[in-house]
Amino acid sequence: MNTQAEPATSVADIVKQVFSVILVIAGVAAFYYFSADHPYFKEVRLLYRVLGLVVVMLMVLGMVLTTGLGRTVWSFALESRQEVRKVVWPTRDETVRTTLLVFAMVFIVGLILWLLDMFLFWGVRYLTGQGG
Repeated sequence: MNTQAEPATSVADIVKQVFSVILVIAGVAAFYYFSADHPYFKEVRLLYRVLGLVVVMLMVLGMVLTTGLGRTVWSFALESRQEVRKVVWPTRDETVRTTLLVFAMVFIVGLILWLLDMFLFWGVRYLTGQGG
């Protein structure tokens, strides 16, 4: 019985994933390297740095989605989206009523805990002779 729980990951997928991590690190490093505080790159504006970082992240996303793990994650995301569409969301009136009920219960439990704490504190002070 030689069944594997997970399919073997190909070498190409591992190389893509490692290269993706390196590319993300390089993109973030470049974002900060070309910051306005650097004396040689005062002309580089934040917009260009952000656009460069977005382009790098899109390249990494595209590369990761070509791996087996990336395809699995994308499939999961699509299935999750379908499941969210099946959810019956509450109406505005139901949401308001539920929210108010939660606030009321939190207030009541807080009041009960405050009273319990006050009486326990009073009892401890009475037993230790620190209060009257």
